[in-house]
Amino acid sequence: MFINKVKIKNFKCFEDWFEVDFNQGVNIIVGNNEAGKSTLLEAIHLCLTGVLNGKYLRNELSPYLFNRRVERAYLESLATKHPLQPPEIRIELFLDGNDDALEDLRGNGNSEKNDKARGLLFSIEFDKKYDGPYTELLKAEEINSIPLEFYQVQWCEFSRQPATARKIPVKSALIDSTSTRMQSGSDMYISRIVREFLDDKEQVAISQAHRKLKDAFKADGNVGAINERLAEAAKISRKRVSISVDMSSHRAWENSLMTYIEDVPFHYIGKGEQCIVKTRLALSSKKNNEATVLLIEEPENHLSHSKLNQLISDISTDNSGKQVIITTHSSFVANKLGLQHLILLREAKVARIKDLNASDFFHKLPGYDTLRLVLSKKSILVEGDADELVIQRAYMDTNEGKLPIDDEIDVISVGLSFLRFLELATALKIPVVVATDNDGDIGALDKKYADYQKFDHIKICYDPVVDEGGMMHAGKPFNYNTLEPKLVKSNSVETFNKLFDTNYDLDGLHRYMKNNKTECALAIFSAKTDINYPQYILDAIAE
Repeated sequence: MFINKVKIKNFKCFEDWFEVDFNQGVNIIVGNNEAGKSTLLEAIHLCLTGVLNGKYLRNELSPYLFNRRVERAYLESLATKHPLQPPEIRIELFLDGNDDALEDLRGNGNSEKNDKARGLLFSIEFDKKYDGPYTELLKAEEINSIPLEFYQVQWCEFSRQPATARKIPVKSALIDSTSTRMQSGSDMYISRIVREFLDDKEQVAISQAHRKLKDAFKADGNVGAINERLAEAAKISRKRVSISVDMSSHRAWENSLMTYIEDVPFHYIGKGEQCIVKTRLALSSKKNNEATVLLIEEPENHLSHSKLNQLISDISTDNSGKQVIITTHSSFVANKLGLQHLILLREAKVARIKDLNASDFFHKLPGYDTLRLVLSKKSILVEGDADELVIQRAYMDTNEGKLPIDDEIDVISVGLSFLRFLELATALKIPVVVATDNDGDIGALDKKYADYQKFDHIKICYDPVVDEGGMMHAGKPFNYNTLEPKLVKSNSVETFNKLFDTNYDLDGLHRYMKNNKTECALAIFSAKTDINYPQYILDAIAE
């Protein structure tokens, strides 16, 4: 059994309907901060368990669960003649598999009205029985937030029967090694993992052992003397006051016992080791052995490459037959688990590497470049390292010394693979600028990028002027239409001779810069003097 598809409406960062398909094995969710990776895992876990942040959501409703733009549009509409209906949150999980238990979930209780679908619906919606009081509140113009007092939580199967965690055949385990929530000095996450690791008999045994602490505590002579003094001081209230160990809950031991690693309290060990211990214990726990869906949040946090490699190996080998949905910023994680499983998430839009025509190319890309385009706010694509350095310097000169990356703009050297990156940028609507040479053939350039000129988020920049000359280089006519000759044209021979500490004429300077592209680009990047740039470079770095 596995999750075939999830649909989310108005939950946190997801406005209106968001939809993503999953495969049966490993799924790697990649996206920038605030892209919705964590929210996606939360939504899946919520729909399978009814739990958010360790608590049943039915008792923890908050307006912050709703998409902020949806909430704002609703509140603003209340001042108009046609107010919007109170917004709703819906999470739908479409399940697949050959297990007969899924048949009980079959029905058309989903947004697609598909009576062959099997799955679950979790919704937070306005309860129609409060139409009267809500109308009165509207007339009084007293609504300044989503009126949650009129809302209900619905957790149903697609068969329209109420859902319960016990009846749901697909079990999920949410492993978040990034969070640390403290209670009574103990990390609540590790405490919960330890609890789930124990079977019922072991939990009873540890609870009884914990209760014996109360008797031992009270029997201590020093504690008895202190309690006598407290009782004497408070005797006017006619109630005995004393101190003891908290036993108010049958699970009191969970909040008062501390987890130790090599006799060191858990929260005092290194963050990287905490991540490994949490994840390995969670994978080994009884509950997670029974889970069919593992939801893993950013396993790379605080880990070196060697430690991360060990952890990813554990995730890969310990979960045979399970569906894994994992979020990450790390190309190392993506490459280790397989780029064919990559799902790219950006501004509630999804693309899969395997669905692109350029999928083979991206599969073979070395680590870092795999994800750079997706994780940047905007990208400038150039052909080589020399172009990258010049673009960086031009940006600094026009932006008070800031590098492009300071404004979340990534300059990426892509060789001759502009079209492959543009395909990905088109799928995810990533703002991209191409800064390229015209190579003396404007017509060929226009034809090459014809399919992308129509998109507002894609800009193709090149010099529209074709320059010519009589110089030969390596037995061939010299190309006057690359970056270096264009830079010389925009400045002077004297400027670059001074910069490079050379004494060439024009042809000699062209040859020198052609043969020493990276060294010349580094000198330009570090130059103390002003540099003039071709207009297409200035266009590429403009907002």
